[in-house]
Amino acid sequence: MRDALTILTPHPREPEFFTDAHEAVARLEALYAEATGFLLQKFNETLAAGRPAARFRAFYPEVRVAVASHLKGDARLSFGHVALPGVYAATITRPDLFRNYLVQQLGLLIRNHGVPVQVGASATPIPVHFAVAAHPEVSVPQEGVLGFSLRDVFDVPELATMNDDIVNGVAGPNPDGSGHLAPFTAQRVDYSLARLSHYTATAAEHFQNHVLFTNYQFYVDEFEKIAREMLADPALGYSAFVAPGNCEITDPGAPIPALAKLPQMPAYHIKRPDGNGITLVNIGVGPSNAKTATDHIAVLRPHAWLMVGHCAGLRNSQSLGDFVLAHAYLREDHVLDDDLPVWVPIPALAEVQVALQEAVAEVTRLEGYELKRIMRTGTVATIDNRNWELRDQSGPVHRLSQSRAVALDMESATIAANGFRFRVPYGTLLCVSDKPLHGELKLPGMASEFYRTQVANHLRIGIRAMEKLREMPLERIHSRKLRSFEETAFL
Repeated sequence: MRDALTILTPHPREPEFFTDAHEAVARLEALYAEATGFLLQKFNETLAAGRPAARFRAFYPEVRVAVASHLKGDARLSFGHVALPGVYAATITRPDLFRNYLVQQLGLLIRNHGVPVQVGASATPIPVHFAVAAHPEVSVPQEGVLGFSLRDVFDVPELATMNDDIVNGVAGPNPDGSGHLAPFTAQRVDYSLARLSHYTATAAEHFQNHVLFTNYQFYVDEFEKIAREMLADPALGYSAFVAPGNCEITDPGAPIPALAKLPQMPAYHIKRPDGNGITLVNIGVGPSNAKTATDHIAVLRPHAWLMVGHCAGLRNSQSLGDFVLAHAYLREDHVLDDDLPVWVPIPALAEVQVALQEAVAEVTRLEGYELKRIMRTGTVATIDNRNWELRDQSGPVHRLSQSRAVALDMESATIAANGFRFRVPYGTLLCVSDKPLHGELKLPGMASEFYRTQVANHLRIGIRAMEKLREMPLERIHSRKLRSFEETAFL
């Protein structure tokens, strides 16, 4: 249709009400496919024919719910219900990718409040960049390449709808006065989906619900080895292994072509049909990478993420290869200070702690008092200066001593803090690679046989912990400890 502003849009559809979550999601998929199909068609026509005489616009689908009662939902759950009566809404993108998640969240809303959900078009335009993102054969030219400005014809990404105000707890109501139903807007999700592909060289479709982060290439090599073992045993339920470049194999003996150049933070995935497999991301060194990776993976709403990397041991009683299970964090990484003040405590999550400790015991075959020989539980300090030991030691060492820290790295507190901020269960198990305060620096040739064996065990422990977490009910792993008193209904 053509309105007075010469803006062409798909044919408008009346909102519909649903009491079945599967039908509601099917409608979201149909609306999204129609909207993006329209933009893709007009975009291709514009590239072929030049600037058109009108603008083209299509809108994200939206789901909203009206709750009129103060009656509480299932109080055992930390999600799936709203706290107060009112109207709540969320824009939705890629409902095909988030189908299981949306069915679950909408199903809980319908059940807990006894009301239907409304599905229709939102008032938020879909940027053309995101509409064509699922079509790798199509690329959006940079500004200035075409003979006209793309902004004159299509909507482009808007920072005003791509922020973290909702999860940071500073967002006001939606423009129409409704409350927020989901932790992210559709544009914010689309932005992260594009960034994930860029930084990790794998599409969002391959990411699994359980994510391991590491800062050492050895873990990548070991992960591929373990993934092939898993594929060789059908009883384990894993269906494929995916490496950067979206190279997917189902045969455990199949070769994986190497990319000419690895991305900044390559990701690897051992997949299960239900999405409950395990993803490993090599984030490299530093809190900036740790924040970048978790900022974008958070929109996928994983069930848990864990850091399994190297650290500096701070106690003379530790040995190279010993494990450190973080139960507190000293945050000196600074990258999240504006989003999550340092006075906010980052609590250890009992379910994750138990899963990690049990996994260490199973893999090392040690338990009880013997387990203490190779594992310390304590505070992990995370800093933003890799060469901190070259500074005057009176300040840093005094703070580390006061905090009772047992290990130091550059990523763990960042990952835990962003997990807390995004309501993603988190945990940390590190492996001591050096002891700079005690004369054992990270130098060539210092790794003992015990250390090399422990590093190999380390990844297996992380995988085993994830398997344990996978076996837990969602309401147990997504505990109320991560939820404030003003939360979105969606997990």
